Parts: sequence; C-alpha cells; structure tokens
Amino acid sequence: MNSGVRMVTRSRSRATRIASEGCREELAPQEAAAEGRKSHRSVRHPRKTQKMHVAYEAANGEEGEDAEPLKVPIWEPQNWQQQLANIRIMRSKKDAPVDQLGAEHCYDASAPPKVRRYQVLLSLMLSSQTKDQVTAGAMQRLRARGLTVESILQTDDDTLGRLIYPVGFWRNKVKYIRQTTAILQQRYDGDIPASVPELVALPGVGPKMAHLAMAVAWGTISGIAVDTHVHRIANRLRWTKKMTKTPEETRKNLEEWLPRVLWSEVNGLLVGFGQQICLPVHPRCQACLNKALCPAAQDL
Repeated sequence: MNSGVRMVTRSRSRATRIASEGCREELAPQEAAAEGRKSHRSVRHPRKTQKMHVAYEAANGEEGEDAEPLKVPIWEPQNWQQQLANIRIMRSKKDAPVDQLGAEHCYDASAPPKVRRYQVLLSLMLSSQTKDQVTAGAMQRLRARGLTVESILQTDDDTLGRLIYPVGFWRNKVKYIRQTTAILQQRYDGDIPASVPELVALPGVGPKMAHLAMAVAWGTISGIAVDTHVHRIANRLRWTKKMTKTPEETRKNLEEWLPRVLWSEVNGLLVGFGQQICLPVHPRCQACLNKALCPAAQDL
C-alpha cells in the first residue's frame, strides 16, 4: 500500500452479558464465564461476521475522486484590465466619428424592421476601407431616394455608383450591393440572414460586417467585430499571444481570452480610441493614459 495513504480500521465491540433464566440480575463474572462455556457447548450459534470499515486518508493534499479537476489557466495579457479601464476613461466623452456616424446611426429608425436591417447591412458594406464620415454621406444620399431592396434593384449601376461615391472601392461595391440585394430578395424574402455563416456567404460581406450586423440588426452578440483599428490596437497592447497579420486572426485570438461580456463593447471602444489617440501613423502616445503600460509605446 502507498506510504502516502493511511488505513484506518473500525470494528464494533460488544460487552458480553448473560442473564440467568427467569432472572434479570447479572451473574457474577466467574459465574457468567462458566455459564457461557456451558451454553457454547450445548448450542452452537453461527458466528456473525464483523465488518471492517476501511477509510483512506489522502496525504500531501491529494484530492478525492469527487473533487473538481484542476482548471488549466487561460492565457491573458498582462495589465489588460488596467489598460481597458484607461481606454474607457479616454473614451468617456463619446465624441469620436464612430460614436455619431457608425452603422447603428446610419439607418432609418422609423422604417419597417426588414428595411432597417437591410440598411444596416448596406452601411456596413459601404464602410469597408472608408471613413465613417464618407459612409454616412453615402447612406444619406441612398436614403433620400428610398433605400429598400426593391429601390436598389430598380437603380442602374451608374446611378448607384454616383450615389455611393467616394466610398473606397466604390465600383466593386456597386457590384456587391446589386448581387447581395438580389440574393436577399430571392432567398430571404427581402430580409437579411440571421447567422454569421449565411452573412459572410453574401458577396462583399466579411466577418467584421457579419458580427456587427448580428449585433446591430438582430441584437445578437456572435463574436468580436475586428476592423483595422481593433487589429492595430490589439497588437500594440499585446492583447494577442503573438503578433497577428489579419483582423480575422486577431478576432480569434481575442475571443480565446477576453470575457464574452466585453465582446459587444470592445469594437466601438477601440475604434474610437484608434480614431482619436492610437492613430495608425504618429499615435498620440503622450496623451495616452496607457503610455507606461503599452509595449508599443516603449518602442516609439
């Protein structure tokens, strides 16, 4: 038996008492023994097996079978909670372009639900590689003509191009918008899909757009929406195990450790932070509360 395990035995003991026939008084010890011997010779009773109770005590802090298994520590960035708290302070005014001109501000709130969801998706498609101010302007022009699935299908390519110009890659977006709108009418009765796989299958719709569409149009948090701002800042703060090369790689890294309760907040928080302080070129590190905590700031 393992030296680290101690065996404890317990047995039941009983005192021998013999009562005389027809008398309740106990016999003297000598008489009881003699009487016991006579009784034993005359009548043989089967011996009762005494049960032995064995208990094992774990040594050296070992856990029993019912103990919960040890949890493997999840990797998380150093100082990330303090960095996040500082970013919240810097973003407390909510005065970045994304706060007034993001996808959740570009649709017609008075339109029917299907139309609202379609407008959210179109604003996200236009926003790729485009500043929020330019996307908002294009959406205003489209909405002025009645932005619905039917109206877009009735608009020729030249007119659609003039309405969305100068969004980035506007010629490709004219093609994608027309193709996606036709699919929505044919397969979804003019609505937009309610899942990420179906959304990313649409022409011109990527993972970031799909997760934002799920959040804004359907009210479902399906993942972290990672654009160029979130991708850049996550790498500068070392919020990924290693430097990532694409926004989608960054999303997967972030979702491995960032608490799900923060997924809906992190996109708008970091996008605005990237628009105002953590700029792509010449970041304003002197004005950043994370200057002493940011690994990238030490290299600048």
